[in-house]
Amino acid sequence: MTAIAGSAAAVTGAASGIGRALALELAQRGCDLALADRDEAGLQSVAAEIAKAGPRKVSVHRLDVSEPEQITAFAQAAGTVHPGLNILVNNAGVALLGAFGEIGQAQMEWLFNINFWGVVHGTRAFLPQLSRQREAHIVNISSIFGILAPPGQSAYCAAKFAVRGFSESLRHELAVANSPVRLSVVHPGGVATNIARNSRTGSGITDNARRAQSIERFDSLARTTPADAAQCIITGIEKNQPRILIGKDARLMDLLQRFLPGTYWKVMQRQMEKTAARRMARDAARAS
Repeated sequence: MTAIAGSAAAVTGAASGIGRALALELAQRGCDLALADRDEAGLQSVAAEIAKAGPRKVSVHRLDVSEPEQITAFAQAAGTVHPGLNILVNNAGVALLGAFGEIGQAQMEWLFNINFWGVVHGTRAFLPQLSRQREAHIVNISSIFGILAPPGQSAYCAAKFAVRGFSESLRHELAVANSPVRLSVVHPGGVATNIARNSRTGSGITDNARRAQSIERFDSLARTTPADAAQCIITGIEKNQPRILIGKDARLMDLLQRFLPGTYWKVMQRQMEKTAARRMARDAARAS
C-alpha cells in the first residue's frame, strides 16, 4: 500500500470539484502537494486554504492538460520541488453536451485531448519518477460512463471507456514488471461539481433549453459530495483498490451493466422517467 502521510502527490484539475477536495484531504492527512489547473486563481485559493490548516509543502502550477509539453514541464517542476513525489492523480476533465451527430469533430478531439490524452501524457511524464520510489500510486479518473454508455454522451463515454482500458492494461503491465507503482481507476457516479455547468454544447445544438435541462437533471442526480468522493479515492489508494466506484448510484449502475450488458439502458430510462415524474409532482405541490 501507499501511505498518505509523508507522501507527495501531483493532482491535476485541483482548483475545483473532486481535485480540490482531494488536495484538501490529502494535505490534512500529511501529504505534500503539486497542484495543477488552468484556473490560477482557484489554485491560489486552494493553496491558501491548505496553508491555514498546517505547514504542508504546496506548489501550484498553471497547466492545460491538452498540451503535452506543459504536462512534461509540470512533471519536471513538480519533481524538482517534491523529490519524493509518489502519487499522481490524473483528475482534470471536461464535458460536452450533444449526440454524436450534434458535435463537431474538432469538439470531440478537444474533449479527447483533455479527458483521455491528458491522462496518457500525465502518466507517461510522471511514471519514471514514480518508478524510482519505494512505493507509488497512479489514480486515473474515469467515470461511471466508462462502464456504461447512455445516449447523448458518445464523446464523453468514448474517452472515459478509453481511460478505463488504458488504466487496466497498464496496471497489469506494472504488476507483471514487479513495479513499485500501483494503479487505481476511479468511476464516480453523480458528484456535485460544476462539470455540467462548465460543459460545452455541441455545435449542432440550437436549443438552449436542452442545456438548462441537462444541468438541472445532473444537479438532481448528483448526490455525492466532492469531499466524500475524495475520501473514497484516498481509501482506494491506501487499500490498493484496482477499481474505485464512488456513490451508491455508481455501484448500482455497475451491477446493472453486469447483469444486463446489452439492455441496461431500457431499465435506466424507465427509472429516470419515474424520477423525473416524481420531481415534477413534488415541484407542482410546492408551487401550489
